[in-house]
Amino acid sequence: MPSGVTAPQVVLVDSSGSSATVRACRRSGGRYLLDLGPYSGHVGRNGVSWSKREGDLRTPAGTYPLRGGFGARGNPGLAQGWFRVDSSDVWVDDSGSSLYNTHQRKPVNGRWDSAEDLLNTPAYTYAQVIGYNESRTPGKGSAIFFHVDTGGGTAGCVSLPTSALLAVLRWERSGAVMSIR
Repeated sequence: MPSGVTAPQVVLVDSSGSSATVRACRRSGGRYLLDLGPYSGHVGRNGVSWSKREGDLRTPAGTYPLRGGFGARGNPGLAQGWFRVDSSDVWVDDSGSSLYNTHQRKPVNGRWDSAEDLLNTPAYTYAQVIGYNESRTPGKGSAIFFHVDTGGGTAGCVSLPTSALLAVLRWERSGAVMSIR
């Protein structure tokens, strides 16, 4: 387990290139015990980086809070909250917008120049927000999610096959973190 992590639950992501091994661990006393996994999944097409930049196709290394989820289908049992997306839901990836790295709804009305559509299946049939760049620093990276695997490296997210992803989402409680290395 990464040093300094004391969360009650940790989703541990060990990467090698764009491949990842994901384990769900819970804190018991002073140590962590494996509850789920290991599962095979993916990270960014260009691997993992400690200096993530917008559009670099890398997943940010580090430990981040796991936030609410969203998807084309209803809440599969995620305790942190859920919203169902439609064709108006986007995640703003325009570094020049005051709405950078936030969920918004169309119409754009000049509020941003680029955004990722959240009605994106199968990847976002079920997805969870990884609390990366919550300070919304321009250019540092946006739209980092834990979502359904599509068979290869991601644009910077972490992905698992649907059954494994749903098992982890249902296992999580408030206060869970993801540690990516």
